[in-house]
Amino acid sequence: MKLSVSYFILALIAIIPNSIWSQKLITNELIWASQEFATESFSGFNSMNDGLHYSAAERSDAFGTKIIKYKFSDGLEAGVIATSKDVFGDATKMIEDYSFNSDETKLLIETEIEGIYRYSYFARYSVYDLITGKTFPLASEKLSKQRLATFSPDGSKIAFVRDNNLFITELSSQKETQITFDGEKNKIINGASDWVYEEELELVQGYAWSPDGNRIAYYRFDESQVKEFSMDIFGELYPQQERFKYPKAGENNSIVNVFVFDILRRENRMVDTGSEKDIYLPRIFWTQSNEGLCVMRMNRHQNKMELLLTDYANATPYSLPVTTLYSESSETYIDVAGDITFMTDGSFISLSERDGYRHLWWFNKDGSVKQQITNGKWDIIDYYGFDSITLTAYYSSSAGGATEKHVYASQIKKGKVIVEKLDKSFGYSDAYFSEGYKFFIINNSNASTPPIITLYDRSGKEIRVLKNNERLNSRLTDYGLVPKEFFTMKNSNGDTLNCWMMKPRDYTPDKKYPVLLAIYGGPGSNTVNNRWEGRGNLWHQMLCQKGYIVVSCDPRGTQYRGRKFKHATYMNLGKLETEDFIDLAKYLGEQTFVDKSRIGIQGWSYGGYMTSLCMTKGADYFKAGIAVAPVTNWKYYDSVYTERFLRTPAENSGGYENNSPINFVDGLKGKYLLIHGSADDNVHFQNTMDMTSALVAANKPFEMFVYPNKNHGISGGKTRLHLYEKMTNFLLDNL
Repeated sequence: MKLSVSYFILALIAIIPNSIWSQKLITNELIWASQEFATESFSGFNSMNDGLHYSAAERSDAFGTKIIKYKFSDGLEAGVIATSKDVFGDATKMIEDYSFNSDETKLLIETEIEGIYRYSYFARYSVYDLITGKTFPLASEKLSKQRLATFSPDGSKIAFVRDNNLFITELSSQKETQITFDGEKNKIINGASDWVYEEELELVQGYAWSPDGNRIAYYRFDESQVKEFSMDIFGELYPQQERFKYPKAGENNSIVNVFVFDILRRENRMVDTGSEKDIYLPRIFWTQSNEGLCVMRMNRHQNKMELLLTDYANATPYSLPVTTLYSESSETYIDVAGDITFMTDGSFISLSERDGYRHLWWFNKDGSVKQQITNGKWDIIDYYGFDSITLTAYYSSSAGGATEKHVYASQIKKGKVIVEKLDKSFGYSDAYFSEGYKFFIINNSNASTPPIITLYDRSGKEIRVLKNNERLNSRLTDYGLVPKEFFTMKNSNGDTLNCWMMKPRDYTPDKKYPVLLAIYGGPGSNTVNNRWEGRGNLWHQMLCQKGYIVVSCDPRGTQYRGRKFKHATYMNLGKLETEDFIDLAKYLGEQTFVDKSRIGIQGWSYGGYMTSLCMTKGADYFKAGIAVAPVTNWKYYDSVYTERFLRTPAENSGGYENNSPINFVDGLKGKYLLIHGSADDNVHFQNTMDMTSALVAANKPFEMFVYPNKNHGISGGKTRLHLYEKMTNFLLDNL
């Protein structure tokens, strides 16, 4: 008997490919707590005025931080601009960020950065004069830290926010002038934005310099009527309670106004944005005129957008009237456009979905259409800018399909648009442009290849590869990664959905495998992308090594396929997406290689919301689910995001009640794991607590894990390692 077993084992070894035996195992420890899979990245560059050089900050044992000037053309060092030792006389004090004034004779240095919310932070600022070699602090260390400090366009002044008030410092005299005086935490904010504008409208800096630097436009947020949200921060004998203003769906928003302060005349005028105050003012832009401030106004439903232009000819001492430059309406909602490019003649370039897809349009100064710059059944993803000399727009788009992202230049010549694709590879690309668009950098990756970062000149000639992730590529070969197989599936409505699948390395079609759906599913974030996904992808690779098939899908309501597809979920957020994921589970269950009794689902944030709906409404198709930081009741989420897709609870109670998981816990059958950070300022822990109460009331077994003092990202220290170990073990035990 022993001889027969040994012979069988030797025979088995002989027929198994060597690559499987040599395959190294991926572990959560390697993914989340080591540098084994560290990816070389590129966060952009600080282009110098001449467009031929750039600067970068690097660490130095002898000098602290060194800000070095490099040539774009060959990457060679062109000189050291400044060091920590120069600025502070102390090599141990690191420069955490910096910016130049307009003529590059001064540096604004940031230290002691302290995060607030997703994008905002406090810091200590210092000004370093590159001519005299002298440094002075923007404010005394006895005062609170500052925020959002920037040079004026002429480089003679710096504006910043402290204690919710706006200040200006004249650099020649170092004299500080206070512009506003009523700033108060959780009440009045001047020059910055409130929580919901930062999170959902991506407005952080709440002021803008006029082109000549003699006027400054700024926001004033009155949060007094916005209800506070509180959460305990644990660790001390008595927990500290963090309180901040958070407008939930249907509740009061901040009352927002825009002012223009004339620095020379000491005049402060409020822009007349109308008598209706329950509105949004998502953006302010200066045109190329010092009297032309453009204010974007949207109604609370976010389905009407107007561009208002200040009218100085009819200004009063305290009020600044406006004229309507452009208006656009929708039956659903309008996404806030990014940058608007104004020309010297008052015409402007902006993004719009007016033809059903997100494209660039050139409008006359009266708001009429001058020319459509991009056109096609695809969406622009990023708008990088417009070269007014060559009449060229630079952007990325989904012209190659919703799973791809490529970089293009559209040049207008004699009224015709000539389109050029700037990146040379397939997959997913991001771009960074130098001043004057003389050079550009392409960051390209695909599902199986980490980023390759390449520098090109204006003509498209490759100058050099900046980073190729050769080390990571070499290491990945040892782990036998499996490819992502992209495919499409038709849902029960007849819509074609984009998906990908990863199979175990030893996959054979005559065996049945368990499947995990790794999903998000919400507006604004696709998961089916032909790009390198980093650590998340490696976790999926680890599950494949453990014998699971991993699948993802972008349901109706996701982006880059035009307005109709993206807006399909309007007023019923969650309904169609859940149906699509259930259709996907049914489709997978019909495949001969899938064990339809072992299909699981996992997602974070909106993905956690989708997981919770699928585990309740789709309980017959999912054996196990992991919901991380999920929305469980849309009434608990913020006003801007929720009302954009559902309107208010009073207007659309069915849309809220019929698609909130908290109302469907009776349907739960499978194993359900609920995870949340107790200090989540975005999707509040309240969602998980109320879901827990509902599950208990329905006598439904489930598991829950809470990460104390962790926000929506659930990170820091070994937190991510612990989280992914928790999720891995749950899947091994229950799927």
